[in-house]
Amino acid sequence: MIKLINFPSFHQLKNLKILQNHPFPLFAYLEWILLSICLLMEFRLGGLSKPGFIRESLNSPLVFFALIMFGIMGLKLPQTKTLYKIIYTLFGLFLMFLANYGLGKGIGFTPHLLLILVIRSCLVFDIKGRILIAALSWAFFIFTLNTNAPFKLPNKLRIENPEELTNIVFNLKITAGVLFTFILLFVMLLVNTVISERQSKQKLVLAHEQLRQYALRIENQATLQERSRIAREIHDSIGHSLTAQSIQLENALLFIDSNIEKAKSFLLQGKNMGANALKEVRFSVSALRSDPLKGKSLEFAIEDLFEEFKLKFQIKPKFYLPVNPILSPEINLTIYRIIQEALTNISKHSDADLVNIEIKTIDNSLYLSIQDNGVGFNPKQNTTGFGLQSMRDRAHALAGKFYLNSKPGEGCSIMMFLPFSGLD
Repeated sequence: MIKLINFPSFHQLKNLKILQNHPFPLFAYLEWILLSICLLMEFRLGGLSKPGFIRESLNSPLVFFALIMFGIMGLKLPQTKTLYKIIYTLFGLFLMFLANYGLGKGIGFTPHLLLILVIRSCLVFDIKGRILIAALSWAFFIFTLNTNAPFKLPNKLRIENPEELTNIVFNLKITAGVLFTFILLFVMLLVNTVISERQSKQKLVLAHEQLRQYALRIENQATLQERSRIAREIHDSIGHSLTAQSIQLENALLFIDSNIEKAKSFLLQGKNMGANALKEVRFSVSALRSDPLKGKSLEFAIEDLFEEFKLKFQIKPKFYLPVNPILSPEINLTIYRIIQEALTNISKHSDADLVNIEIKTIDNSLYLSIQDNGVGFNPKQNTTGFGLQSMRDRAHALAGKFYLNSKPGEGCSIMMFLPFSGLD
């Protein structure tokens, strides 16, 4: 009965505990493949018994010790101090020298092990260190190619044309040097490409995490600003109306026994103030609505906003929309919010009885103008209010420009330009 051998999959090899600390397990597999090729080639050549080239000497225990230690070194790479990295590299060169010496080649370095050293240097050093190690590896290979005499010819073998053999050996050395140079360059490019891709992915993950944290901070900041605005809205409008209503009710209690007509007058004023407070609540809830457009066009949504404003303050703004450009929902909502915030400021501070709003296109830009004939103010003394800052931020978020012109006694004018290139 034949039993099939189940070889571990790549995913299983990747999860080996001995490779958990390795930054690139794929390169560790490549190192093992090169070590295996080195062992197969050298020991196969060392065991040749046919006439021809033979090995002078072979120290198998020394070779095994050096290669095993060299392989174990690849499981843990130094990542901290430069001194540790240099000692690590020098010790690897020493083990490579022992392996080459144990194979009977004398002083030199095996090309397979030099390639492994270059791969490890790419994982340990920066770009300057990688180039230095690659240059040293190339120099060691050329030195080994010209100094090693790993084989000798048997005494029985005579060479009829020594010059021809010298030329053949010289050509083989040139070919080996060129081939090793190209292989070295390929390995450098391959490893550096993989490392660059890994670093790019890590930077992308880090940037994504930073962006997520930034978005959370912005969301929290926006939430706090919205809470502050709601608190200010309640304090300035609803709170003021309820406080005045409470005073009127207290006055009614004082005169309810002595002057019933005056008490009724106070009660009537308190009732009117309660109705105004209710209007304030409805207007504030409308301002907080997440989607005030509700699928309506911008023109109809603004008309509804004007009706609410007229019902509360007996002023209906004049609206001029000669061109109705097709805009995205985000742009429509931004324009709606800016107009809504401007009307809120007008109702609270301007004491105006005329409001003009115009939307049109000018030179590939969307133009919004809001003007009133109220009391006006000095912009230099009032530029930090939440309402004005909110309108300015909304315009800048769409790559637009926001302008505010006002003088005491001359009303207020707001202009905003949104480039169509920023509306995409």
